[in-house]
Amino acid sequence: MNFKAIRAVNKKLILLDQTVLPLKLVYNTYTDYRDVIHAIKRLEVRGAPAIGIAAAYGLALAAEAKADTDVPRLKGIMKSIGQEIKNARPTAVNLSWAIDRTLAAGEKYQGTSITEFRDLFWKEADAILKEDERMCDAIGLNGAKILPDRCTVLTHCNAGALATGGIGTALAVIYKAVEMGKEVRVYADETRPLLQGARLTCWELIENGIDVTLITDNMAGYVMALGKIDAVIIGADRITKNGDVANKIGTYGVAVLAEKHQIPFYVAAPESTFDKNLETGKDIIIEQRASEEVTEGFGKRTAPPEVNVFNPAFDITPHELVSAYITDTGLRPGGRK
Repeated sequence: MNFKAIRAVNKKLILLDQTVLPLKLVYNTYTDYRDVIHAIKRLEVRGAPAIGIAAAYGLALAAEAKADTDVPRLKGIMKSIGQEIKNARPTAVNLSWAIDRTLAAGEKYQGTSITEFRDLFWKEADAILKEDERMCDAIGLNGAKILPDRCTVLTHCNAGALATGGIGTALAVIYKAVEMGKEVRVYADETRPLLQGARLTCWELIENGIDVTLITDNMAGYVMALGKIDAVIIGADRITKNGDVANKIGTYGVAVLAEKHQIPFYVAAPESTFDKNLETGKDIIIEQRASEEVTEGFGKRTAPPEVNVFNPAFDITPHELVSAYITDTGLRPGGRK
């Protein structure tokens, strides 16, 4: 990769600001967990794995901030801050998973050294980042094996290196396939209203030398009908026990179109995205975002000021529409016949 979306140096968190891509390449440095929460909310850092990693580092920053305290008191404070970070974006399971894992590591500490206790949070966040890098590589390899030697893939939103600590999930499959010598072209949905496909996926693929064509969201069906798409690969923010998938709004429509045109629909995600506590997609809390994202996208008003707006950030794709799940541990069959 020619860039890194998230990293930590000298107990500071460094994030690539994805709100200004593709026009600028800006890295912001954070030392306050509250600023990390704001960065997650404003989509400076986004993508389920990446916000999980940022959340873990946010806890580490919070532990450093409490100067006049001891280990038992700080444990209690960290639980409260953990919940505060969880509330930043409720749909992606990786955020809560990373917080719970990092807090659990702190709870196991039985010593009295406040320095050792604080360092535990940094070590756990570092471990989550390193594991994500390995998981991305594994997802990419597992998915690349099932792609034809020559193919065109449609993807929605951004599930690449910008969304993870490694080379991505959905885009990792493409990167690894190209490394294997396969000829892979990509069609990227624009992904309204915030244009993650246009701004981020296209930028990322071009940076890494991948042939990519941008289309608007409402072109997907026609492009499929023209026979231009061999497979659809998307990422996921949460997958329930029955295999229902929460992903960026518009994913459900792409899945329906893929079934109609008999095109494989793959979901690429690490095992940490599977939520063992939720039975179906109906149990997932869907984040509702500001109406201005639709009516004043990127500062230009395109709708009447008094219009009502429905702006969910995600939708649910039923498991019956999924051909297979590409994970870091291998392939899982989907529910599509």
